[in-house]
Amino acid sequence: MTLKNPTHPGEVLREDVILALGLTVTEAAERLGMSRTALSRVLNCRAAVSIDLALRLEQAGVSTADTWLTLQLNYDLAQTRSHPKPGVRAFCPATVPA
Repeated sequence: MTLKNPTHPGEVLREDVILALGLTVTEAAERLGMSRTALSRVLNCRAAVSIDLALRLEQAGVSTADTWLTLQLNYDLAQTRSHPKPGVRAFCPATVPA
């Protein structure tokens, strides 16, 4: 099942983890061993959840790296699909049922 407009994983992290645990961005960044600025960019949907951040979240006990990367991939695919690439043509002609 593909979502047409999936939520940015930074929003999920902000709402369902950071705020739910009552952490500040600074506290969360310290626990993850990263800069407050880098985490803030993700939480405000201005940067993607990287492989590095996904692994840090996993090590901190916040789901699995696979889950975070799947959320990011689904978001990225939906965003990219909303902007078709001009000049792309099919390799094979479409088959028309008889």
